[in-house]
Amino acid sequence: MQALFSTAVSDRRAAVQDSRQHAAYRALRSWQRDLTVNYQLYLLVLLPVAYIFVFMYIPMYGTQIAFRDFLAIKGIWGSEWVGFKYFAKFFDSPYFVRVVRNTLEISLYTLAAGFPFPILLALALNSALGRRFKKSVQMVSYAPYFISTVVMVGMLIQFLSPRIGFVNDIIAALGFERVLFLSEPALFSSVYVWSGVWQLTGWNSIIYLAALSTVDPELHEAAIVDGANRLRRIAHVDIPSILPTIVVLLIIQCGQIMTVGFEKVYLMQRPLNLSRSEIIATYVYKVGLVSSFPDYSYGAAIGLFNALINLVLILAVNRLAKTITGQSLW
Repeated sequence: MQALFSTAVSDRRAAVQDSRQHAAYRALRSWQRDLTVNYQLYLLVLLPVAYIFVFMYIPMYGTQIAFRDFLAIKGIWGSEWVGFKYFAKFFDSPYFVRVVRNTLEISLYTLAAGFPFPILLALALNSALGRRFKKSVQMVSYAPYFISTVVMVGMLIQFLSPRIGFVNDIIAALGFERVLFLSEPALFSSVYVWSGVWQLTGWNSIIYLAALSTVDPELHEAAIVDGANRLRRIAHVDIPSILPTIVVLLIIQCGQIMTVGFEKVYLMQRPLNLSRSEIIATYVYKVGLVSSFPDYSYGAAIGLFNALINLVLILAVNRLAKTITGQSLW
């Protein structure tokens, strides 16, 4: 009896194994057929995948220099392993508090001032009745996005110049003293943020306009029948419809809080405003690349610390958003 039972169990296992092998074989054949039929699509995907692999994943190999006393003549593996030496050096540095504070100040200011404006612009354009007016506003608001960072900073220098800038000419005409906008540390964040709001609001509103275009017109018709005015329809129809998009973009922006735009900040820096304009990105560039004796390991350690903070922030904000609104990236 026991022998029959053992034989039955063995046959059952063999049947399950054969079934799994057949399933795997069918899946492989299905994938091969799909690859043969849709090979053009796979070729299109191959290029961005290769780009991500080459420029995003392979460079991760070099992050270990943050834990080594890196010397170019010895290479990465030949350099001495020093653990968290350079992280401790950064934490003990007199610049640590300054660069972290400035980075957080500019990033949070940018998020608070810049995030609502594209939503408001999209809602206003979506409610506009005149098609020609709507197209004109879109064109005018999108245009600043295509100005390069170098040109943008050059414009700021000219417009805010205490001697020839029209902004200071207006201030002087009103009877006030001319202001050194780019040399006054307290004004650096405001100049950076509000110039960015002007440049990016129109472009960032595109995704919200696309989300608003998917709102079912029957919802607005039902709201009109119920007596809702335009503001109530925006509050109770449009905003709830684009809330998932708002939450996703908010999570993404919160995950980039420690990643302030390097180019614009660096170009706007002056010796007089360094106390408020020196951020992590510019500090890494200076100590890790352009100093008289560049410290690659120190710069890599600061950059890795910055990336880890961003990772923690995006995970935390994603979890918080999922708890509060039920919407998240994953």
